[in-house]
Amino acid sequence: MFYQSTLYISLIIFVAGLIYQVSFWFRRHLGITGAGVPASKRVMAALQGCLGVIGSRNILTLFKVLFLDVILQIRTLREDFYRWLMHILIYWGFMLLLFMHALDKIIMAKIFSNYYATLNPFMFLRNYFGVMVIVGIGLAVLRRCFFKIPRLRTHSMDYFIMVIIGLIIGSGYLLEAVKITSHTRFGNHVFDYLKSEDEKEIKALESLWVKEYGLVSPNLEEPLSPELLSMGRELNESCVSCHSRPRWAFVSYGLAKMIRSRLLGVGLDRAGLPDILWHVHFLACFLGLIYLPFSKMFHLIAGPVSLLANSVMNRDTSDPANIATRQIMELDACTHCGTCTLRCSVAIAFEKIGNVNILPSEKMVYLKNFVAHKNISEKELKIIQEGIYLCTNCDRCTVSCPVGINLRELWFGVREELIQKGGAVPLTLSPFSFYRGLNKQYVDAENYARPLDDAQKAIADGCALVHHRQEVASLSPVNEAFKSQLTFSKQSGTTNAYCFSCENCTTVCPVVENYENPQEKLDLLPHQIMRAVELGLKDLALGSRMLWDCVTCYQCQEHCPQGVKVTDVLYELKNAAVKEMQS
Repeated sequence: MFYQSTLYISLIIFVAGLIYQVSFWFRRHLGITGAGVPASKRVMAALQGCLGVIGSRNILTLFKVLFLDVILQIRTLREDFYRWLMHILIYWGFMLLLFMHALDKIIMAKIFSNYYATLNPFMFLRNYFGVMVIVGIGLAVLRRCFFKIPRLRTHSMDYFIMVIIGLIIGSGYLLEAVKITSHTRFGNHVFDYLKSEDEKEIKALESLWVKEYGLVSPNLEEPLSPELLSMGRELNESCVSCHSRPRWAFVSYGLAKMIRSRLLGVGLDRAGLPDILWHVHFLACFLGLIYLPFSKMFHLIAGPVSLLANSVMNRDTSDPANIATRQIMELDACTHCGTCTLRCSVAIAFEKIGNVNILPSEKMVYLKNFVAHKNISEKELKIIQEGIYLCTNCDRCTVSCPVGINLRELWFGVREELIQKGGAVPLTLSPFSFYRGLNKQYVDAENYARPLDDAQKAIADGCALVHHRQEVASLSPVNEAFKSQLTFSKQSGTTNAYCFSCENCTTVCPVVENYENPQEKLDLLPHQIMRAVELGLKDLALGSRMLWDCVTCYQCQEHCPQGVKVTDVLYELKNAAVKEMQS
């Protein structure tokens, strides 16, 4: 009765949590896409999209992605065999245990008419699948705690999930082990199925189970009578149809042998350990079930949905309402595996700045709070903003994501929302200006022009980028010829025109690091100088103190993801400034 009540309550909470989390996909939006579209219209758009896919050739694409990327997890395999092995062991081990053990009366009993949990091959497979999960968790612990994976961050939820899974599997093994040795369980079995009150027959069957089934008996002493064993085998003929020898459950049987001493085995049985472990095991299962919709484990559902949705959706042709829904769903699909962070071209900036929002996988964590409109202080918002703006739009994160999240689109949407809310950095010298121009068609004309006008006004005032330097009264017009005068600007493949102002050069610069407020002391920072040159802003480029403070250590040039010869350009600008003063 307790078990059934707990099961029903757990299922109700699980379903309610699942409905709430899925409804969140339709109630919220991220960035500028889907803003103002009510949830009802987004639900209808999703249903229409699903029906449209079913009736098109895209259904074949769905089956392909389902088999290769969801079942076999080929995307993860392409990135890292170790991580693929870890995930496949945990995912498939746990799913097979769910179908074959937790739902055995619903699934296995329907498939096999003579199914019993105590028969082979079911005992062996149950132990084998549990070993898969344990090995997978072990690999995960090694990876997160002992392998020095660059910038891989482990949250408390990661540990909590591993503890829950370990508790479920470990308590299951121990429960099966004490049931093997339990004399109380054997007595219940005899009462229910032997249908005999002959003490000699009961003793004979008990002898056989001590000999061959691992039972620990308080009544029998070694050596066992051959006559009783022979009689026990005859009586056991009625038991073998539903009880295989437990040695096939190789893990549980091994644990049972460890507690098989008469003192320990009988003592644990009389202390009620089988019942205690039964409650621990099932309560752990119910806790995991309840916790799943509200935790990182929800990616078990959202991840496959993300892979399937992204395989048939296109930003240019899909309904914007569906794009908005997909983007919120992708926040839940993130497994926090850190693959995007390993591939990120500006992740090195984290080593200097220390803002975790620079790392793509950590941005996903903070964006969940941002989307949910939780209380975010102005300082926290600026931290998110800095992480968003430093992105170079190189798309390495999207390409490497094992669950197919279109991360670059997420960053674009959030940045545009922050820009439209105000307080954005001057876009003319920002890493976002180039990529924003490429995506102009996705931004309405008024909102697209406003921040550009603000940036131009800031430059015209001569204060936003030179910090109120009294000697700079005005700026000369844009000098297009100035760019062509620089030797390194004319070199194909290394020109500053390829600069996206990712700020790597500024981040690694020892001169910049030397000041608490570097722009006040240096006027323009290295990445801003590169943009000023490309825009033909000669006064800004040549008038910066950074040119004269540069120590030519070449750190900026070595860390540039675009191959721009930053130090060489700065050296050339310094020479150009000298010529200007001499003329």
